[in-house]
Amino acid sequence: MRDYHVNVFYSEEDKGWIADIPDLRFCSAFGATPEEALREALVAKEAWLETARDSGKAIPEPRYRPAIYCLAS
Repeated sequence: MRDYHVNVFYSEEDKGWIADIPDLRFCSAFGATPEEALREALVAKEAWLETARDSGKAIPEPRYRPAIYCLAS
């Protein structure tokens, strides 16, 4: 089974790390380190999925894949 892609990036505005799961609308988390943000996002993902199941909402298939660019040397 494929899992959801997680973007992890530093936010200058928030002065911390953000982990975002694009396939799950509004599912993101904050952390002081990239690892903490990712850990919190995985907790948020489970809560998101549980809430969707409990309320009978559709759970999206993992689809998001970032674009990968190769720079010619």
